[in-house]
Amino acid sequence: MLAAARACRVCQGVLPHPCRPAAQAQPGALIRIIGQAPGVRVQASGRPFTDPSGVRLRAWMGVDEREFYDASLVAVTPMGLCFPGLDAKGADKPPRRECAPLWQDRFTGALPNVRLTLLVGAHAQRWHLGSAAGRTLTQTVLHWRTHIPAYVALPHPSWRNNAWLARNPWFGHELLPWLRARVRNILEHRA
Repeated sequence: MLAAARACRVCQGVLPHPCRPAAQAQPGALIRIIGQAPGVRVQASGRPFTDPSGVRLRAWMGVDEREFYDASLVAVTPMGLCFPGLDAKGADKPPRRECAPLWQDRFTGALPNVRLTLLVGAHAQRWHLGSAAGRTLTQTVLHWRTHIPAYVALPHPSWRNNAWLARNPWFGHELLPWLRARVRNILEHRA
């Protein structure tokens, strides 16, 4: 299934660059990260979260690169598998609408051992939480406990969210310590 996802070319010709799906997964993965879509650096590397957002996300999770890029531990299955391009202001465009209906349920079915799913950003939260998502990302993340054990809602770890993080200190004081402890517990009790 991952090979099929990486070979997907549904958006070829629509994107301003060649399709280069970036995902990682193995059937035994214990943690799943569902973000928005790869950024420009990931488009170049072909590897999820090989950018400053990935550095911040790994710090939020309390994992190192070795653990994060071990697909038998961590699956990364974004809402859009390819970099969607940049908008007029230089920000990443939203994920292509074609992608999630093609791949999200298939990834869910192929990852039966996932114990924790991180919904990174509003696109993933709206898709997976549906009507249980708040009207805003802040509302959804603020009520993160209501979606446990299935999901944990997070903002995107981009530098563009530094102001959000500063306005919401509870995120660093409440959610992140819980997240690090939960991730560590999952990784230390794999069997």
